[in-house]
Amino acid sequence: MNNSNTKEKINSGWLNGLIGVVLFSGSLPATRMAVLEFNPMFLTFARASIAGTLAFLALRVFKEKIPDRKQIFPLVIVAVGVVVGFPLLSALALKHVTSAHSIVFIGLLPVATTVFGIIRGGERPQPTFWIFSIIGSLLVIGYAAAQGLRASPSGDFIMLGAIILCGLGYAEGAKLTKALGGWQVISWALVLSLPLMVPLTFVYIPKSFNCVSTGAWGGLAYVSIFSMFIGFIFWYKGLAEGGTGTVGQLQLLQPFLGLTLAALLLCEEVSTGMLVVTIGVILCVAGTKRFAK
Repeated sequence: MNNSNTKEKINSGWLNGLIGVVLFSGSLPATRMAVLEFNPMFLTFARASIAGTLAFLALRVFKEKIPDRKQIFPLVIVAVGVVVGFPLLSALALKHVTSAHSIVFIGLLPVATTVFGIIRGGERPQPTFWIFSIIGSLLVIGYAAAQGLRASPSGDFIMLGAIILCGLGYAEGAKLTKALGGWQVISWALVLSLPLMVPLTFVYIPKSFNCVSTGAWGGLAYVSIFSMFIGFIFWYKGLAEGGTGTVGQLQLLQPFLGLTLAALLLCEEVSTGMLVVTIGVILCVAGTKRFAK
């Protein structure tokens, strides 16, 4: 592959990754809206069941080849990380921690993704890459800390577990995407989860939906369709094309995009500090792209 094709592929990876991050950025606001009225267990299993049904239909329509035996276990890792692990643990954590707290941990997600990309995918970024990555993470964490965090050890522990599982799922999915394709990876992971997710959905289904608001239904719909399915189509393709460690740094933008959506949808204030830090993070993301390999 010549340099022109390589550059085009990397740029395509960053574009797909950015689209994925934009779609993911609505996940926490949507989860907060839904978890206020739905049990976290029901929310997790219902979103996976809805997304899994869509994935099953897509696989049937396009007559995709069934993964071979060697690909089943990696798909299970993807399912554990992003289909069940992160959605469930983040929903449980949001019962204990504030949105500022969640920003702290989302800011650590790029580092977790990069570490697992090195372990599982054999990527080796330049040392300068780590400098920009760490600075970007510290900017996010520092901004969240400046907002005044309310301690919750149980919430912190749960959210940290969510980030670790999510980073693992992202890296494993990116590795599989090179063989299966982006939307196929998340689709097969969702389909593999269906035999467990559907029964658990009915186990935790509310006795009545009479008091559930439109906002809660909207939150469930968003995390099921965009966060759990469509977002991953772009995200895994982006990671595979541009590199797990490098494109993964786009996740540094996710907390601020999420806060912007919260401001627009929930009328929360967007401070000048947020805008300043966002510019700093964008510069760090540009630096990680420059010194990726």
